[in-house]
Amino acid sequence: MPCMWKNPFDDLTPARFRTIPARRWSLCSSDISVDVCVHHKESLDLTSQNNISTHNIRIVRPYVVVCEVQPKPTPSMSSNSRQQNDSPTSASIIDGETGEFTAISVRGAREHNLKNVYLTVPRDQLVVVTGLSGSGKSSLAFDTIYAEGQRRYVECMSSYARQFLGMMKKPDVDVIEGLSPAISIEQKSVGSSPRSTVGTVTEIYDYLRLLYAKVGTQYCTTCDIPVRQQTLDQIADTVLAYPAGTKIQILSPVVKGRKGHYRELFDQFRRQGFTKVRIDGDVQDITEGMQLARYKVHTIDLVVDRLAVDATQPRRLRESLETALYRGDGGVIVLREQGSAWKDDYFSTSYSCPQCGSSYETPAPNMFSFNSPFGACTTCEGIGEKVDFDPQLVIPHRSASIGSGGIAPMGKKRDTWLWKQVTSYATTRAIDLEAPIAEIADDVLQALLYGEEDATVDVVYADMNVKHRFIGILPSLRHQYEQTSAASVRKNIEKYMATVPCRTCGGARLRKDHLHVRVGGKNIHESTILDIETAEQWFVSIADKLTDRQNIIAKLILKEIVSRLSFLRDVGLNYLTLDRSAKTLSGGESQRIRLASQIGSQLVGVTYVLDEPSIGLHQHDNRKLIASLKNLRDLGNTVIVVEHDREMIEESDHIVDIGPGAGVHGGEIVAQFNPADVRSLDADIEERSLTVQYITGRKHFDIPEQRRPGSGKTVRLVGARGNNLRNVTMEIPLGTFTCITGMSGSGKSTLVNDTLYPILSKHFYSSEAVPLPYDSIEGLESIDKVIEIDQTPIGRTPRSNPATYTGLFTLIRDMFTMLPEAKIRGYKAGRVR
Repeated sequence: MPCMWKNPFDDLTPARFRTIPARRWSLCSSDISVDVCVHHKESLDLTSQNNISTHNIRIVRPYVVVCEVQPKPTPSMSSNSRQQNDSPTSASIIDGETGEFTAISVRGAREHNLKNVYLTVPRDQLVVVTGLSGSGKSSLAFDTIYAEGQRRYVECMSSYARQFLGMMKKPDVDVIEGLSPAISIEQKSVGSSPRSTVGTVTEIYDYLRLLYAKVGTQYCTTCDIPVRQQTLDQIADTVLAYPAGTKIQILSPVVKGRKGHYRELFDQFRRQGFTKVRIDGDVQDITEGMQLARYKVHTIDLVVDRLAVDATQPRRLRESLETALYRGDGGVIVLREQGSAWKDDYFSTSYSCPQCGSSYETPAPNMFSFNSPFGACTTCEGIGEKVDFDPQLVIPHRSASIGSGGIAPMGKKRDTWLWKQVTSYATTRAIDLEAPIAEIADDVLQALLYGEEDATVDVVYADMNVKHRFIGILPSLRHQYEQTSAASVRKNIEKYMATVPCRTCGGARLRKDHLHVRVGGKNIHESTILDIETAEQWFVSIADKLTDRQNIIAKLILKEIVSRLSFLRDVGLNYLTLDRSAKTLSGGESQRIRLASQIGSQLVGVTYVLDEPSIGLHQHDNRKLIASLKNLRDLGNTVIVVEHDREMIEESDHIVDIGPGAGVHGGEIVAQFNPADVRSLDADIEERSLTVQYITGRKHFDIPEQRRPGSGKTVRLVGARGNNLRNVTMEIPLGTFTCITGMSGSGKSTLVNDTLYPILSKHFYSSEAVPLPYDSIEGLESIDKVIEIDQTPIGRTPRSNPATYTGLFTLIRDMFTMLPEAKIRGYKAGRVR
């Protein structure tokens, strides 16, 4: 049947005219192909000798004919494929009035175990792909539809952009039509960085930093009162109050945390008569042609003057301060000599305490970023925790005395340098080393453990009387840990160390000054430790606590924050806090966070592919998730969900059931229907589809009438108080299958994974895991070991497979070594080739 040229305007309406990209279409099972464009007064003869069965002809522009060729079904096709061979062509999935695609047409999908699948999925609907595990759901949804949608979108980019995005390999499929740009939301961790939190992942924390920088009020860290601007005379009086003769340098902060070589700036300083600058903390001479590494971040302070404090001659000091303030945009640094070191005192005409005179920087967004050196706590560097001595390990029994070994790393009292310091300090502070530790006041015990400023002790050691600064027991042990080269000493000290909250910032990650900037009475850390639902209510209410000017500035910022918090609440994550570390989130929680971000982006015309978003959710929260997916659909997107949850299946617009079995027994479209039509399906479809049988009630789960009696013994955990647990007591019968359930965020993981398991692991295997607070545990004598099975991937190495992971491959190798040929050749189990 030839396809001849004709004028497209003869008998076709304009609605049929659609321009598509030029391409080459295969006309048969061989490699023969022809161009689709046939020009004016030319003809193309497509004969039947190339095994062509049908030609679907569409006019795409004047004097052009597109011949789309479909192969004849071959005996190698599955029965499923032959049934689907009548899948709609591109013309039938296009709305005749609007010219828009109404469905996604997949033809000849053979990725992984898919058996030449033909499928039509309606667009702008919630589509659930279900079936047995391993039947091919992910192969169809992710490895075929998503992969091709993403590949085509990236292919539209320039070659320069594609090198950053990366190209996905083309899936094994003949044709996919009606496909829009695709976004995959899989069940994988959002990141393992300790700096990543729920707030940073959702970008809510970026808005928080902006909010606190623009409308936050700085409070004095000493007096806890709002700071105000400081005048030149007040700054000069503060400097003149230094001890007479103190050497000082007056610096003007000109560059703070910016990249560049600054050659012109140094030349300008040199021409103006300045001779020194401080670059990244190092004072240097200004030389001709001086420049810095262009792509590194630098902080530059101009040295305006160097002098000694003399209250009788204040004129020079005032002039230098005035020059520094002018060049430093209202800020000046006075570098004063203090012993063998120099100390920075920052003054500002913008912010200073009216009571004690302390000066503070003008709030800026990077001051509230724990990923910036200008905002991060200097001790933990913005992590919020560090490996340090754990008080519970250092003092395991508060009923013991210090002298009898109550402080475990020190042991019992003996003649050592550290013990002599402790004894002398205890005598000075009237501490009874033989009294139970529980009777020692907390502030006194803290001073003994961590030291106090300028504390000294007189120590008699080796017939010498030495006056020595007492830095505390634990800092002394840490110094010993860092300086010793003896592995045994380090190993002994490590037994009492664990990852604990930073003592400087209390786990807030930020510097002390920056934690005294408040909005609505809370600092930025206090606003992130609220759960999502409480935080949303608080941010809505703080508008009443701001001035009219602050409300004008904060209006749009608060709108974005509240909007994103509401999306997190709608997907069932109302129990999370913004400071929750991203690495502690489960795969399902990570997926729902990304889902909330996508809902907030308000994209339209996108194909979303999700992987079991309901996993781990309580049914109460599952309804919120379904509502969020429908919201995403109603924006004008196609939502394809790989799912087993019955409620999700029944609430969908369209169901695709893949099976009938798993692996080589799957890969076929068993059934495709709308939920309302499930009871009117043909009997042969119901027979092949296990999903349909369970929905209709033909198959169901049998609840056992009798339960296992168990061994009669129990494990009893008393007084669990970790995270949100409120003095919980739990009793688990042994020899039975026990289920811990409850709403998302109710404390299940805290009770089992973070309290019970670490207790058992520490008891049986001397694990370093530290359980959350509890009172006691009973019944450990009835258990001989504990095994934790979590959701962590078992490994990503390409050499790993089920046989190697389970140990089966070792037996297989041993079996082959016993073959006669292997014995003749001397092959052993470890032979690689």
